[in-house]
Amino acid sequence: MAKLVVLYKKPADKDAFDSYYLSKHVPIAKRIPGLRSYEISTGPVASPAGDSPFHLVALLGFDSLEAIQQGMSSSEGAAAAADLGNFAQAGADLLIFDTKEV
Repeated sequence: MAKLVVLYKKPADKDAFDSYYLSKHVPIAKRIPGLRSYEISTGPVASPAGDSPFHLVALLGFDSLEAIQQGMSSSEGAAAAADLGNFAQAGADLLIFDTKEV
């Protein structure tokens, strides 16, 4: 399985971010073709050393890196990417990678 990880930086208004993210962004992102799973962090996002610059982590699962690329290149993927500007003004880092069980 391949993953798309989105690390959302801490917003100025966490409540507004959370409200918009859950009610507006998640339904848009869930329409991305090829999406197999969608998980988000709950509670504070910390590092082993303590606090982190991140407010929320989203883990989106796809069958392959190619499926991520196809999904994100679709009109639904473009809509999800365009929506980031509506709530993630602090910024977000996106990572994609393949996984395997060991």
